Amino acid sequence: MTNTVKPVNVGVVGAGTVGGGTIRILATNADRISERAVPVKVRRIADRRVEVAQALCDELGLDTIVSDDWNDLITDPEIDIVVELVGGKGLARTIVATALKSGKCVVTANKDLIAAYGDELFAIAAEHGTELCFEASVAGGIPIIQVLRESLVGNNFVKIAGILNGTTNYILTKMSEDGLDFATALKMAQELGYAEADPTNDVEGFDAARKVAIMASLAYGCFVSDDKVVVEGISKITAEDIAAAKELGCAIKLLGVARLAEGKLTAQVYPALLDAAHPLAAVRDSYNAVFVHGDAVEKLMLQGRGAGSLPTGSAVVGDIVSAARNIRLGCVGRVACRFDKQLSVLTADAEQGCYFVRLQGADAAVREALVAAGIAVAELRAAANGELLLLTGDMPKTELASALTALIEKQAICGCGTLIRIEKDEN
Repeated sequence: MTNTVKPVNVGVVGAGTVGGGTIRILATNADRISERAVPVKVRRIADRRVEVAQALCDELGLDTIVSDDWNDLITDPEIDIVVELVGGKGLARTIVATALKSGKCVVTANKDLIAAYGDELFAIAAEHGTELCFEASVAGGIPIIQVLRESLVGNNFVKIAGILNGTTNYILTKMSEDGLDFATALKMAQELGYAEADPTNDVEGFDAARKVAIMASLAYGCFVSDDKVVVEGISKITAEDIAAAKELGCAIKLLGVARLAEGKLTAQVYPALLDAAHPLAAVRDSYNAVFVHGDAVEKLMLQGRGAGSLPTGSAVVGDIVSAARNIRLGCVGRVACRFDKQLSVLTADAEQGCYFVRLQGADAAVREALVAAGIAVAELRAAANGELLLLTGDMPKTELASALTALIEKQAICGCGTLIRIEKDEN
C-alpha cells in the first residue's frame, strides 16, 4: 500500500562530496527510509554551483528547488530540517545558528564547527526548542556519536581511543607493510586523493584533534574545544621507528585519546605504540576505528570508513531520519547535549606516560647513563640493526626529552629516534 503520509521536508545547504552523497542516498533509498521510519523529501538545495546541484537532481529525478541562496532555504516555512554541509566555521556557524533560531532541526557533518562552537550552538538549540545532530562529524560512517550519547549513556568512560584520520592510517599502513618512508607513503596518499596538496591538517593531527574534542565533550560532560587538545602528528615517524616497533611485536598508529582520571581530563592526539594484539593495531589503510572502554560495557570497538561521499552521507541520513522521527512524534530535542561539568583539562606536559625510543650506544654504558639521568628504564633491548630499544616507565615526556638531549650533548648516547608513547590498555 502506498504511504500517503506527508513527508518531512529537508533543505540541504552544500551539494559537494558529502552533500551529494546525502542527496543520493535520500533519493535512491527513499522507499526503504519511508518503510522503516517516515517519508523524507529533499525540498530545497542551496549551493553556489547551481548547475551542479541541478544536474544531480535531474539525474536522480528529484523535483527539488535549487538556488544559491541558503537564507531562502531556511526561511521556507515548508522546510523542517536544515542540513549544513558547506564546511568551515564562518558561514557554517551563521547558517546553523540562523536555522536553529528559526526553530528548524539542523543536521551537520561539520567537525570544525562543532569542535569550536558546539557549546554555543547546542545552547541556541535548547533555547529555541529544537535540536542539532552531528553524527557525521566524527569518523564518517561509524555511528560513534549515537553510541556515546544514547547507547552507552549508563557508563562512566575509562578511556576513548580512536584512529580518526584515514590519511594518516593509510600512510602508516604503507610504511609498515611495504617498508616505505614517510615522504613516499604521503605521495601515494596524495595521488590516491586521500591527502590534500597541503597535508598539514591530516599528518600533523589537527583533523583528528577536532574529532577527539567532540568525543571528549560528549563522554565527560565538559565542553572541550579543539584548541584544548594536545596534538602531535606523524611527520617525524621514520621507517626505522616502524621497523623497530615491528621487532617488538607492535604497530604505530596515530591515536586520538580522551581519558578521565582523578577528576582531570586529557584529550590528545599522538603517534602510539600498540601491541599487535590490540584491536586498533589491525585497522589498515584508510579505515577508521573507535575503541571505547566503559565501566559497565567494558571494551568495544567500532570500525568502518571514516570519510567519503556515501559513508559520511549515510551518517548524515541517519541524523535526518532521527530528527524526522522526533518531529513526527513531537519530541524534538529529546537527546540534548549538556556540558555542565567543570573539569581541568591537562596538557601533555602534566600527564605521566610510558614511551618508546630508539637509541644508539653501547648497552651497558647507556643503561647506566639513562638511570643516572633520572629516566625510568622499564626495558632496554638490543635491536637487530645494533640500536637499543628503550621502553620507559611512567614519566612526563618533556622530562624524558630533556634528559635524552642532555645525554646526547654529553656523548653518553650517540643519538635517539622519535619519542613514541606506549598505549597501554587500562584494566
